[in-house]
Amino acid sequence: MKPNRVKPDSWKPDIENLYKILRREKAERPVLFELFMHKELYENIIGRTMDELHTMDHLKGVVDAFATVGYDYATTYASSYSFPAGEQRRIKTVSQNEGAVISDEESFEAYNWLDPDDFDHSNLKEIEGYLPDGMKLMVMGPGGVLENAVQLIGYQNMCLMLYEDPELLKQIVDNIGERIVRYYENALEFDSVGIIMSNDDWGFKTQTFLRPEHMREYIFPWHKKIVDVSHAAGRPVLLHSCGYFDDVMGDVIDMGYDGKHSYEDTILPVELSYDKWHDSIAILGGIDVDFIIRSSEDKVTQRCHDMLVHTQEKGGWALGSGNSIPDYFPDDKYFTMISAAYDFVR
Repeated sequence: MKPNRVKPDSWKPDIENLYKILRREKAERPVLFELFMHKELYENIIGRTMDELHTMDHLKGVVDAFATVGYDYATTYASSYSFPAGEQRRIKTVSQNEGAVISDEESFEAYNWLDPDDFDHSNLKEIEGYLPDGMKLMVMGPGGVLENAVQLIGYQNMCLMLYEDPELLKQIVDNIGERIVRYYENALEFDSVGIIMSNDDWGFKTQTFLRPEHMREYIFPWHKKIVDVSHAAGRPVLLHSCGYFDDVMGDVIDMGYDGKHSYEDTILPVELSYDKWHDSIAILGGIDVDFIIRSSEDKVTQRCHDMLVHTQEKGGWALGSGNSIPDYFPDDKYFTMISAAYDFVR
């Protein structure tokens, strides 16, 4: 039987459902979670074209798309703030060494550190009257502390800098960290914002990009500050980070993150991640992107259904992909995944 791809009439946006998941409680119905989807899928869902990122038209389109298919929030950015770097070639992947602009004290002093306060946040205010009742925004960052350090320095150069000039590395990271914290502080001033998403990839299949002790020295103190400013404003804060996590998940939990997103079957399947950590932190998404793309609809439906059954009483899990919905992800497979939640409540 094909899954029913029509959301039940009773399914209305309610951010409290996601908040319950983040408190590791049982929600009233299955909860959907996705970091973001690609623009063409948004347009297919809402039946109209959208302007580019950071426009009000784009934000309204994202809100309409997320609401139409059953999310309790919509993902956006606080502003167009960024850390400008050099050009990177984009083929099927992106080099972590190209585009670096800081290599020594002189280039650090010459770098143009933009101020988050100089960027327009008015969309976050203007959207308040447009959001459906019960819906809030989830604000992503302009990349994360480590991601931006890699972009500005280059990964290989950063590894050398750890030993050749650790004080310079700390200055660079601290300049990034204080600006990202301020970026989130600006977002938290708006009632439309219900969740903060701290997005910062930390590793790959077998380890973190930096040794755990270096992560704790340079990167994690800034993540703790992100958590603290969000909690001080009364909002939950989530971490999206790809890669191997066994050596640092305890740190994530100790920082106070309410939920963790991004899981791969080749690292640790979401089912095992949930059993291992759900008592301490909410587990979000996790149905492996490669699995969804390569598997039959029946297998995708069954895996989603089994995870919904497994987590129904214990709570602390929301249905979604392991990472995001990129443009090579078949629309049919996306709808197959979320339809498992629709069918679960019929």
